[in-house]
Amino acid sequence: MKKPTYTEFSDPRFVALYDNLNALGADSDFFCEKVKELEAQTIIDLGCGTGLLTTKLAEQGYEMIGIEPSDAMLEVARHKPYGEKVKWIIGSSEQMKGLQVDMILMTSHVAQFFLENDEWNTMLKNSHDALKPGGYIVFDARNPLTKPWEKWTRETSSKKLETPNGEVEMWYQLLEVKENRVVYEIHYFFTKTNEELISVNELIYRSQEEITNYLLDAGFIVEKIYGDWDGSLATETSPEMIFIARKI
Repeated sequence: MKKPTYTEFSDPRFVALYDNLNALGADSDFFCEKVKELEAQTIIDLGCGTGLLTTKLAEQGYEMIGIEPSDAMLEVARHKPYGEKVKWIIGSSEQMKGLQVDMILMTSHVAQFFLENDEWNTMLKNSHDALKPGGYIVFDARNPLTKPWEKWTRETSSKKLETPNGEVEMWYQLLEVKENRVVYEIHYFFTKTNEELISVNELIYRSQEEITNYLLDAGFIVEKIYGDWDGSLATETSPEMIFIARKI
């Protein structure tokens, strides 16, 4: 079985198209509304990628810190409008040491890339330490009960988008499911040149109960779990699990 490469985060050709294929939408609107509702002012965007949401929040006047392990993605983020207002840091949760903020955001299912339980627990501990008393950690994860990977074929997941490099077809291809781990490919096919880029990724699908228990053990109380970007609460059939947890 193929080993994960995560090329979508490191190959400049992938990164250049990231914003075209992952535009701001209902999820970003949801997170912005929660930031406002929970009255956060200083925010860490952990796994901020190319800074789409980070710079949007900076534009709205929030004090933003974007932490990202990919140099290539941070390079794009720094040059975005309002990027100069963000403190950009290369790395992961270990870079939060010494910081004190009102909220930590993890969007675009970043939480599912913490594959090992020890690194997941370390991230939660580092987040707890970096939050002010009463501060929030807010993140999304796909609901494993809906088995979204079953639709990860070219036939069911393909979409075509116009980009600065012409038309690109993107699709997911499932490779392996082993317990709660899913290995898959992301394909970018450039219609004009017939070039194809492939990123092999791996995600972990923790259950709602598992994530809740991890948060409790790390010193958080779970206030809400939403199931979709319309603000509905999570059910067994909801596509998402969006956690709002407060430091206690």
